[in-house]
Amino acid sequence: MLLTTMMDYQIQPISRRCVVTGRELLPGETFFTALIDEGVHFQRLDYSKEGWQGPPAGAFSFWTGKVPPPEDQHKPRFDDDLLMDCFGRLEGQDDPGRVNFRYVVALLLMRRKRLKFEQSITEGDVEKLCLHCPQTGAKHLVVNPRLSEDEMIQVQEEVFKVLGWE
Repeated sequence: MLLTTMMDYQIQPISRRCVVTGRELLPGETFFTALIDEGVHFQRLDYSKEGWQGPPAGAFSFWTGKVPPPEDQHKPRFDDDLLMDCFGRLEGQDDPGRVNFRYVVALLLMRRKRLKFEQSITEGDVEKLCLHCPQTGAKHLVVNPRLSEDEMIQVQEEVFKVLGWE
């Protein structure tokens, strides 16, 4: 099975500098981040409030947050809405790395009770999870890429890096 390497999804943590103004983002300040899909990887762009004019063209996802103190070593809290947005944007993707990524995001969303497992179906030799969103009632099919334990850990690390949680 082809597994996308961690470098394909590696996104640096907050740069602490606005991409538009060049100004340093200070601890406690609100910032905006956009992920730009560049085909084989995502580029993270951080913005100050004054530099943010909405998501740039080609944005895969975007979110807001507070700049953590430099010495803050704990992992940020999960943003369920960001996870749901990322999950939705990966729907219909057939790149193996993105299928793996979406599967792990789906598992995180089930753990967070944002998606509920209904059943598993098999089409040919492909297993799919049938999930629904209790909030919206939307139904989702998620391919189970049958990751090994090591692959699962690697993809989970990719998810955390892309979302800035490492």
